[in-house]
Amino acid sequence: MKRRTFLKSSVVVGSGIEGIKEVSAAADADVHYNRLADALDRLPNAFPRTESNVEVLLLRKMYTPEQAMIASHLTGTPEKIETIADRIGLSVEETTGKLKGMAADRLILGNVDSGEVRLKPFIVGVYESQLDNMDHDMAHLFELYMDEGGAELMRPQPAIHRVIPAQSAVKTEWILPYDDLRGMMTASKSFRLRDCICRKQQDLINERKCDFPLHVELIFSPNEWPESPLSVSKEKALEVLDETEEIGLVHTVSNVADRLFYVCNCCGCCCGILRGITEWGIENSVAMANYISVVDTDKCSGCGTCVERCQVDAVSIRDDVAVVDTEKCIGCGLCASGCPLGAASLERKPDSRIIDPPDNFAAWEQARLKNRGLI
Repeated sequence: MKRRTFLKSSVVVGSGIEGIKEVSAAADADVHYNRLADALDRLPNAFPRTESNVEVLLLRKMYTPEQAMIASHLTGTPEKIETIADRIGLSVEETTGKLKGMAADRLILGNVDSGEVRLKPFIVGVYESQLDNMDHDMAHLFELYMDEGGAELMRPQPAIHRVIPAQSAVKTEWILPYDDLRGMMTASKSFRLRDCICRKQQDLINERKCDFPLHVELIFSPNEWPESPLSVSKEKALEVLDETEEIGLVHTVSNVADRLFYVCNCCGCCCGILRGITEWGIENSVAMANYISVVDTDKCSGCGTCVERCQVDAVSIRDDVAVVDTEKCIGCGLCASGCPLGAASLERKPDSRIIDPPDNFAAWEQARLKNRGLI
């Protein structure tokens, strides 16, 4: 495993009473950050602890000490603010104000005005909310955390993300309803386009191995959203969907069947999920699509286009024809959508091998908690 180093900043303290106060404040903050790390790890998504405790440094970049204290008292279940205030030891009014600030910073889930909030998971959740705050230090801390064991959050099942096949590679008559991404987007009313946090993170640590575009994450909704700097038209969103397939990026979404609201367009060298396969040895880090690549050897010229487009190294050239490793194939269909001779195609797996995603997020959470031994 490739190891990376990061210079951990130390707390500089003075002498005498003021120095003691600074040390005490730092120790208190660490208690809150450690409690928060444990609370995040109790969520279905997981937040594995490491021997070096680098995750505490990472959380320090995302939460103020006060925010860490409050978040450490939240759970994965929506709770009334009165209950949270009593647990923290603050008034309802003070707790409400602080939670509103955390909601503005996208550190919690729920609606403060309606009176119920819950702890937001690390991935997918708080980390992705740091896109505008991501800097050199945070990028290095995240890389170090994943290298030292944080990537293990992708090992429990059901997987956090699942693969959606290239829409140009599947036949409309047999595409599974939860894979009809184009249909879902066409039926939506609001669209936003933002940068990929994974490529931004790799840029900041100077480890980027590809030249894929940064501005490719799509967010969509059946509801009317107010205009924002990220807003794009439906036509633009569908254009991005097509363009990402054309250049060879894998569509991944939340591993649920209902209420999808975003699609990441991923490469195997930057995407934290696909790197589970390509770098950290977690073969099931993403739920494979229910399709498999098939190559017509009579048509194949062995040009290697499919090898270049495969983001998980599932295709190779042997005896001048493409060969698909069906154990590695994630069913993304990029080989089929990019084959110049039409030799590669995507076929739906037999019904006996179809694995449907959980119906919704609540079902996903329950299955994940059960498989992690937490219920």
